[in-house]
Amino acid sequence: MPRKNKELEGLSHLGSQNTQYNYSYNPEILEVFDNKHPDNYYWVKFNCPEFTSLCPITGQPDFATIYINYIPDRKMVESKSLKLYLLSFRNHGDFHEDVVNIIMKDLIRMMKPRYIEVWGKFLPRGGISIDPYCNYGNEEERFQKLAWYRMQEHDLRSLEKVDNR
Repeated sequence: MPRKNKELEGLSHLGSQNTQYNYSYNPEILEVFDNKHPDNYYWVKFNCPEFTSLCPITGQPDFATIYINYIPDRKMVESKSLKLYLLSFRNHGDFHEDVVNIIMKDLIRMMKPRYIEVWGKFLPRGGISIDPYCNYGNEEERFQKLAWYRMQEHDLRSLEKVDNR
């Protein structure tokens, strides 16, 4: 019988062969684990190019790439639970701006990161695309300054070409 890794205790999604997919918004899916390097400052980046949610008015699907970047403190989000959480927006109706703020606030609640940003790059519907961005720095002055700096500069140095949408 394989020995269970103590570091993975409390993570029910990782390694599960019986994954349940929930298509209704459910922040309780998120799971966290201890950061092995809490004394280091480093970035963790997730890209979800197949994100979907629903327009709260028309019920039509909205498609986006969601970018989540954070500097962890004591806890980190487990990636499979994050995938399942993002999938749970599939039948959730909210405006694009609300979606990125909800994702950010749920992750802050679970991880209490030093810094986090969430950027949604939604495909056009009705001839216009919407790319909401939000961020947060904890109470440490350096991370509050980082949040303000990134808010001011977040889209100025982008290498993205918008002609692919």
